[in-house]
Amino acid sequence: MRGPEIETTGRARRLRQSDNDAENALWMELRGRRLNGHKFVRQFPIGSYFADFACRDCQLVVEVDGSQHVDSKYDQTRDRFMVSNGWSLLRFWNVDVLKEREAVLETILAAIEQRLDRHIETSDLRFIAAKSYGETYP
Repeated sequence: MRGPEIETTGRARRLRQSDNDAENALWMELRGRRLNGHKFVRQFPIGSYFADFACRDCQLVVEVDGSQHVDSKYDQTRDRFMVSNGWSLLRFWNVDVLKEREAVLETILAAIEQRLDRHIETSDLRFIAAKSYGETYP
């Protein structure tokens, strides 16, 4: 068994402490297997990036973003890296998590159950499926 990488663990802890209201609200819904028994973790390292939330069993990353992420080249590069490493990626806006939480949770479940199209890009949602998406249901 590998030990923790001290630098990575420290950075993940700092990121968790600086969560915004939307991230905290979503975490209250995802923590402790509250979403249909699926285990999520926060600030999960994937390469040199950190996912806001990740379900390792489902290989799903959930990101909660503010307006500073609109058309972000950094996020596009990050998304490509995660998807190329086998992770499907789901992005929501902070405001949607705060105001439309049930719809957000249903969308996360749809991604876990592989009921979403492989690529969705709308004004309020972005989903990019990994290559393996749709092959099996966890």
